[in-house]
Amino acid sequence: MDLHLFKNIGYLKTGNEKQKRVYQLLTDNDILNILKPYDPILTGTIPICIDIEGSDLDIICCVKNFEVFRKALADNFGSYNSFSIHEIKPNDIGSIVANFSIDGFEVEIFGQNVPTTDQWAYRHMLAEYKILLEKGEAFRQEIIRLKQTGMKTEPAFGLLLGMENPYEELLQ
Repeated sequence: MDLHLFKNIGYLKTGNEKQKRVYQLLTDNDILNILKPYDPILTGTIPICIDIEGSDLDIICCVKNFEVFRKALADNFGSYNSFSIHEIKPNDIGSIVANFSIDGFEVEIFGQNVPTTDQWAYRHMLAEYKILLEKGEAFRQEIIRLKQTGMKTEPAFGLLLGMENPYEELLQ
């Protein structure tokens, strides 16, 4: 599978209505351009059409210097509604997360010192996209139905595919 799939958001322009709105939001607000030094990629459910009402925009970034990144986030997005920023350590990897809302969308910017195409969010999305292509529309609708009941994306895939640890198994 092409590792550069989804790196350019041009595909959103011809997608469903939500994808078209997301494209406008990202371009009108120059969000990916602002984040360009960090090799940003929009990940999550919206790019692969398994989003539900309230799904957020997940943008991953490769960050070498957390203090510079933190300042860039605060300077560029700090005035948006509900802006917050904090650090976490998923899988013992230092990460910085900023959240805010804009034009009816929740946005999460996630940065860690890992190339964006190697981050779990991107790798999971590619694996899920491949599975969706193989399994078809009924499978996609079942994923969406499970998500609407409150299930997270990876566990929904895991349930339908009989995976014990979908977070790990999807990466294989």
